[in-house]
Amino acid sequence: MTARLLYVMDPMCSWCWGFAPVAQALIAQAAAAGVATRVVPGGLRRGGNALDGSTRKYILEHWQAVAEATGQPFRYDGAMPDGFVYDTEPACRALVAARELDAERVWPLLTLIQRSFYEQGVDVTRAPQLVELAQQVGFDRERFAVQFASHDIRAATAADFTWVQDLGIAGFPTLLAERDGQLALLTNGYQSQATLQPLLGRWLQQAACA
Repeated sequence: MTARLLYVMDPMCSWCWGFAPVAQALIAQAAAAGVATRVVPGGLRRGGNALDGSTRKYILEHWQAVAEATGQPFRYDGAMPDGFVYDTEPACRALVAARELDAERVWPLLTLIQRSFYEQGVDVTRAPQLVELAQQVGFDRERFAVQFASHDIRAATAADFTWVQDLGIAGFPTLLAERDGQLALLTNGYQSQATLQPLLGRWLQQAACA
């Protein structure tokens, strides 16, 4: 019997940032039962043009709604300045590169990318910033930069996006429980830790008995 959690998300998705404390608790709950979690970046926004004023205003209002619902901190002043292109592919690709190099460091890198973007206003769409963050969590700077820019990692990131689309996942965060290749949906969208911990607990118990 093989079992794992699949956390489908985007590091530049505000609801995923709001869900971060819940995700951490659930991942720890699963790990305590011997079940690992794999992060699958979903590709919230790819490419595109610089944000116009109305789009920026809409996004910031969305951030405020997430902050009110979850209590997670956001920095609004100076966020997404003129010329900012909300392209999440590079940040997603950084997670895939980290996953291939050292899966254990995916989680601290994810947390650092989210905090840098939402709390500090760092432009995490830029490769130099992502390489710097990867170095801060223990990756060799040069090795990570080469991996991040490689064709294989670009292809693996695109494959993750396609897998998510093929499953019909339209919103993040999504948490899936996989046992022997069979997927069960724990949540599609933000839910509280109090709601999800019992659901995960029951699934872990069933997995242990299978």
